Amino acid sequence: MNFPLSSINFSISQEINQALNQSLPIVALESTVITHGLPRPQNLSLAQDMEHTVREQGAIPATIGVVKGKTRIGLSTSELEDLANATNPRKVSQRDFSIAAVKAEYGGTTVAGTMFAAHKAGIKVIATGGIGGVHKESAFDISTDLQALASIPMIVVCAGAKAILDLPATLEYLETMAVPVIGFQTDNFPAFYSRNSGLAVTINMDKPEDIVELAQTHWNMGLRSALLVTQPVPSADEIPKPEMDATIEKASKKAIKMGIRGQELTPFLLEQINKLTNGRSLQTNISLLLNNAKLAAKIANIFGMEKQVRNI
Repeated sequence: MNFPLSSINFSISQEINQALNQSLPIVALESTVITHGLPRPQNLSLAQDMEHTVREQGAIPATIGVVKGKTRIGLSTSELEDLANATNPRKVSQRDFSIAAVKAEYGGTTVAGTMFAAHKAGIKVIATGGIGGVHKESAFDISTDLQALASIPMIVVCAGAKAILDLPATLEYLETMAVPVIGFQTDNFPAFYSRNSGLAVTINMDKPEDIVELAQTHWNMGLRSALLVTQPVPSADEIPKPEMDATIEKASKKAIKMGIRGQELTPFLLEQINKLTNGRSLQTNISLLLNNAKLAAKIANIFGMEKQVRNI
């Protein structure tokens, strides 16, 4: 581990610490979906379901969040409940950890924030819904998630980038920053709510074992970027892309008219889309999150087995 357990600003749960010491499979889970992504009470039930899904696959979930200023790696049941019910929690990306710490705040970690904390603890796999990227509303509004993917060596399992984003520009950024984009059993980059964006991934891979082999080869060659594993939402829960494009355009126009930008933009757009789809987008979001947690656990299991073999 890269930081001491005695750090006043970081804390690793006993279960996760034991799992790290025994090279057991661990999946990091981000928590902005709890604090900013889903309404109550679905936010808490989804968080619990994601942890259950990871455990069903034989891995250990490490939900990461900020509780009273301290970054917790492996939230307890009570901490998860407190975070889900916190008033005005902070959206914690990499720049925000110190601010949340000195103000003793509650906060949900973004993909970038979760990657930062998970990497410090030695966790290699993270599951999320969709990564942040380049916003359509402003080409200068670029998520820190992309910088984290360029510089933190982890496997990030997602359903592509959030469909509210400029997907071609987001993929161009990832290419520039040497981030391989893997399509799990697909040649197409998923569009979050929809299975196909019409854009290509870097490589199609059919098995978790192949993904782990590619990751290890990537890092052993001295490359430090993450690998982005994209998995389409289950077909039964997909919302067709033409329908979503029209809905997103309406939400985007409203955001521009109201001057919504920065960290407030994504939660605003997601809320508007949920209203415009009469809740369908929420159900699709939940489906893809659970699907990604399942795949991430399978990938983590391969890492865990290889670590145990090396330790014999």
